[in-house]
Amino acid sequence: MEYFSHETAIIDEGCIIGKGTKIWHFSHIMSNCEMGENCNIGQNVVVSPGVKLGKNVKIQNNVSLYTGVECEDDVFLGPSMVFTNVINPRSAVNRKNEYAKTIVRKGASIGANATIVCGHDIGEFAFIGAGAVVTKTVLPFALVVGNPARQIGWMSEFGQRLEFDSKGLALCFESKETYKLENNTVKKIMQGA
Repeated sequence: MEYFSHETAIIDEGCIIGKGTKIWHFSHIMSNCEMGENCNIGQNVVVSPGVKLGKNVKIQNNVSLYTGVECEDDVFLGPSMVFTNVINPRSAVNRKNEYAKTIVRKGASIGANATIVCGHDIGEFAFIGAGAVVTKTVLPFALVVGNPARQIGWMSEFGQRLEFDSKGLALCFESKETYKLENNTVKKIMQGA
């Protein structure tokens, strides 16, 4: 076995788990899940059937990923955040054929206690603030907060707030990389380009 699983974790049949992944206390990985290399699954995490995780996904304690969720590489899911997978759930009505898909793109971070309403993708390197309730698609590099979540700015790949000048340029003080804002879209400018 090329991954670590705590003795209290339950891993159902048909799962693919990448090398170097760690699954901690009381977590349940349900059937036919796929996890890339070097993921870290905190304690009391539920990963429902068919969920896909890329490489280096970090899931903190008490998170539930329901069927229909996909996380690309380098995604961070904060403690007790939650995904939904049905828009109008009712206990007495079976809606398993109505699960909506949610994709969390590469490098995105979702803060503690945030809720992601299904069917709304999270863009690359987006940053969802703690406690936010996301009810619409989030743009790449966007910083969103509140209930309902609203965009209040932009973030770099390193998770630093970007302040754009009159030319639409911003520098990430941590990485020293430059970003351009044009037509409500942020792109990293390749050095020397």
